[in-house]
Amino acid sequence: MSDPQTVSVPGRIMAAEMAEQPAVLQRILDEGAPKIRQIAAEIAARNPRFVLLTARGTSDNAALYAKYLIEILLGKPAGLTSMSTTTAYGAKPDLTDVLVVTVSQSGGSPDLVASTKAAREAGAITLAVTNNASSPLAEVSEFHIDVLAGPEKALPATKTYTAELLALYLLVEGLRGGDGAAAKDLPGLAAGVLARHAEVRALAERYRFAQRLVITSRGYGYPTAREAALKLMETTYIPASPFSGADLLHGPLAMVDNVSPVIAIVPDGKGGEALQPVLDRLRGRGADLVVVGQQAQVDAASAGFALPAGVPEEVQPILEILPLQLLAYEVTIARGQDPDAPRALAKVTETH
Repeated sequence: MSDPQTVSVPGRIMAAEMAEQPAVLQRILDEGAPKIRQIAAEIAARNPRFVLLTARGTSDNAALYAKYLIEILLGKPAGLTSMSTTTAYGAKPDLTDVLVVTVSQSGGSPDLVASTKAAREAGAITLAVTNNASSPLAEVSEFHIDVLAGPEKALPATKTYTAELLALYLLVEGLRGGDGAAAKDLPGLAAGVLARHAEVRALAERYRFAQRLVITSRGYGYPTAREAALKLMETTYIPASPFSGADLLHGPLAMVDNVSPVIAIVPDGKGGEALQPVLDRLRGRGADLVVVGQQAQVDAASAGFALPAGVPEEVQPILEILPLQLLAYEVTIARGQDPDAPRALAKVTETH
């Protein structure tokens, strides 16, 4: 008879890593925050004129979140880089006094390393945000922030994503001289959200046989929509299209009908207010609308998952993604697949 300790249970690793997230968030607040503040102070003293963010995959969604933070809280322009302009085309932009932040779970992808090295040579202030302090990316960067998530063995990134979000929030807070107080309750709140796993399991039955999904949000919630779509596609193999609510109205709404499953992430704040006309249009088309957001929005939808109230909008994405990670996990299990090992994926994707 097989030893139950050695039997491979589908999704066991992903489930364990999702469950670690409250502890990881607490570790960042306790151990990582002082170093992040110190690095932020050193960078702020050099007064970068704008910020460029470089990343791939899940980390690209974390970088997009940082773009919102930088533009809204710092009032500085921020952009997402196109690495191929440097690595494939050999472009040499003048990056004097520009802060280049490269976000990567592994810090090992050759194009991230090459583009960061080129940015430093072009005069940029370079900062790597990784889960690997000894990675090639950390070595070529002037500054490094360790997100302290611990080894991540499941192919779908979960705890490193929320760790990146919190580290980037604390970085931006440090750059503007803030105290990061909006994040202090996140570990406990995250534990409360994850404890409601059974609610998500029931919700997952809606998508067991889905052929496609549309996921939408606005503002700080838009990176969450993109990350949720990525998680669902890489684990369940269901095509999931993420849209800003504004972009959804500019044409793609036409593909939504009365049997179309739509997931809306509705932030409690200005992003949710901006999304309201989109929600009204989706209801008008009879879409099967599931909401992740405040209780009132969930009550007005076909179904949903209510998030804790009273959380500052700029840190809500750290909680928003948790039920959607669970959803990807549960739908994958329901479809008879293993979320720990999606087909055709590797932990370190070596793009050039």
